[in-house]
Amino acid sequence: MEKISYPLSEVYGLLEPGPVVLVSTARAVRANIMAMSWHTMLDFEPPVLACVISGNNFTFEILEETGECVINIPTVELAEKVVGCGNTSGRELDKFQHFGLTPAPASTIQAPLIDECYANLECQVVDRQMVTAYNLFILEVVKAWLNPAVDDPRTIHHRGKGLFMVVGETIKLASKMK
Repeated sequence: MEKISYPLSEVYGLLEPGPVVLVSTARAVRANIMAMSWHTMLDFEPPVLACVISGNNFTFEILEETGECVINIPTVELAEKVVGCGNTSGRELDKFQHFGLTPAPASTIQAPLIDECYANLECQVVDRQMVTAYNLFILEVVKAWLNPAVDDPRTIHHRGKGLFMVVGETIKLASKMK
């Protein structure tokens, strides 16, 4: 099979690690929402994940200050609101109000859950060693929530340059993981 050279600027779309999520943060003034797809699991028990948040983002400032956030996992039904949250800044806009999303109280942190998302992960920053060099935060999930009414969540995955993929068919194969 003959292959062609692929632009380095588009490699992200090949390796995209998981669903686009909405990161909610809060401080005294109000809560904020940011769309994010730069995240990956690092450990399982307790669940630890890494995420990259640009130092130019309002969410970066709040996360640096408070050390906590909620990773909210939306389904395809929220795709337009997710993209809207990603294309606007919380510095000038109350995204909960503007996009009609419902903040719900978290149990262990101050940042709100987004009620419309099928899953919510309350997180605390546990390692900041790579924030200065790479904008990489290490988060521990301290509480997880799931809507049991959502049987087969269809999440969205960013492929780059405005392209998204919706998760499709679920298959089950033999695995030693439990």
